[in-house]
Amino acid sequence: MWSTQAEDILTPSVDIIGELRKIKIIEDKMKKMESEIKDLKFSNTEQPKVAFSATLADTDFFAVMGPYQKDTTLVFENVLTNIGNAYDSQTGIFTAPKRGVYYFSYVTLCPKSMRQGTSVSLLKNGVPVVSASAQFDIPKLEIDQSSGNSASLLLEKGDLVYLQLSSDRIIYTDVHKRDSFSGHLLFTM
Repeated sequence: MWSTQAEDILTPSVDIIGELRKIKIIEDKMKKMESEIKDLKFSNTEQPKVAFSATLADTDFFAVMGPYQKDTTLVFENVLTNIGNAYDSQTGIFTAPKRGVYYFSYVTLCPKSMRQGTSVSLLKNGVPVVSASAQFDIPKLEIDQSSGNSASLLLEKGDLVYLQLSSDRIIYTDVHKRDSFSGHLLFTM
């Protein structure tokens, strides 16, 4: 009886080939995960960083632009940030550096003293996408009015996005920089 028990203890019943297969499977999974991590790191560094925000003018007083006889591109010249340099503060135009989905927003102000009203549209390659307006149709309305809008747009590399002031309308800016235009890349496609 002692010899049977000693044989069982001294002769392990381990399937070495089966265990080696399990180790190989684990090894393959580890290599796959390392490759995926490397790809993720690469794609994160390859993701362009694009974001801008600008105000209409950098003034110590106030300025009124318009009314003009035709729709006019607004130039937001006071750049707060321009990561990726896709926004041109000389022309007011954002040029998409990569194909992707971008988010844009803008806010405009029309003070109570300006009865002309404002109307501004966001354009993509010359085509209006969204608009916002403020107008003083209500007699004795004694508050400033703000308007704004936003949109997420699928852009191809080189697409142009900008704001236009509608003809016969005004836009007002002052030291408080209450007119702004911003955009950023959400993700590439």
